Amino acid sequence: MSHLPSLSYRDIVRALQRDGWTIVRQRGSHIRLHKHLPGETLKLVVPAHTPVKRGTLHAILGQARLDPDRFLALLGGK
Repeated sequence: MSHLPSLSYRDIVRALQRDGWTIVRQRGSHIRLHKHLPGETLKLVVPAHTPVKRGTLHAILGQARLDPDRFLALLGGK
């Protein structure tokens, strides 16, 4: 498993959008995203913090069903 870097919420949201996630809304410091899959809709919230804590990022990736290596590839070499 790759070591997750400390990232801003903007970088995280951009990478998730490359994976097919859509921003549904933002309320305060929370950005809600959805991804439609056959038979289900995945939902998650990204806090608008800079940087987002690594533990929080790990939890987001678990909810997004994304492997950390796949996520790092979506970042584009950050």
